[in-house]
Amino acid sequence: MRSALLLLTGILCAHAETARYELRGRLLPATRASVWLQGATAPFEESTLAGDDGHFRFRGLLAGAYTLGAFVPGRGEMRRTIEIGPTQADAKLRIDLAVELQEGEFEPRDSLRRGAVVSAKELAIPERAHNEYDEAEKRLAHRDVEGAVGHFERAVGIAPQFSDAWNHLGTIAYQARDYTRAESCFRKALDADPNSFQPLVNLGGVSINLGKFKESLEYNLYAALSRPHDALANSQLGMSYFYLDKLDLASKYLTAAKRLDPAHFSHPQLMLAEIALRRRDPVAATAELEEFLRYHPDAPEAGGIREKLAGLSAK
Repeated sequence: MRSALLLLTGILCAHAETARYELRGRLLPATRASVWLQGATAPFEESTLAGDDGHFRFRGLLAGAYTLGAFVPGRGEMRRTIEIGPTQADAKLRIDLAVELQEGEFEPRDSLRRGAVVSAKELAIPERAHNEYDEAEKRLAHRDVEGAVGHFERAVGIAPQFSDAWNHLGTIAYQARDYTRAESCFRKALDADPNSFQPLVNLGGVSINLGKFKESLEYNLYAALSRPHDALANSQLGMSYFYLDKLDLASKYLTAAKRLDPAHFSHPQLMLAEIALRRRDPVAATAELEEFLRYHPDAPEAGGIREKLAGLSAK
């Protein structure tokens, strides 16, 4: 299950743009893999297969941030954030993307093997519940969020121990900013499968939104220790430390998140800029904000960031 979200830094809002883009990607070096795309700030999920030449394609994409993932048999799964929008597209709204696969990005093989162990609760999930779940994912691919929620709810009605379905419901509630509902769903997902990483890291994220900073620290620290190369876990851990006024530790983990995924949808550069400003270091703050704009030129908050940079340069 891939639905992992977190607190989005402060001022995110939905794109008003309704243009539909086509993503034409290629894995380098060329390899056969399953490739998936998930909306970082709005419900969407679709998957496809990259052939032996590494090529894959997604159509009908709205502008915004997405998590792109690829599973390569024998190596594991990698994830990174990509931006879809006018800056990246040609006149026909096509975006060509070369995805260079780096060994350090892949989840360790032993981690994947542990995740492959199926619990007795999961084995007891009836086929009817799996069918509802599959239908929900199809609805998400067509951006039918209401329909997807209905099928996920029927899935957990049939099988209350269906952790992935609960996690998906929590993700959708989170993206709708219904944080109380999201927290409840993530807790049910984790109760159903205490070894699942996604509801763990999601609880760490939504706890920040709910102002439960000490609790968020517990979840995010455990998540980051479990998967030290996960950008999401590191970013949220940095945020937890930030809100607990431990700025050195916040900077450490936010910088780690940025190193792992410079374009990550949590926008670690924005909080690093805030840390720099608190330390009266406008040069460092400027560098972080400029880096943010390099990776997110079409972000809704880009205009405000440019105004902030103009103000910093005038001082």
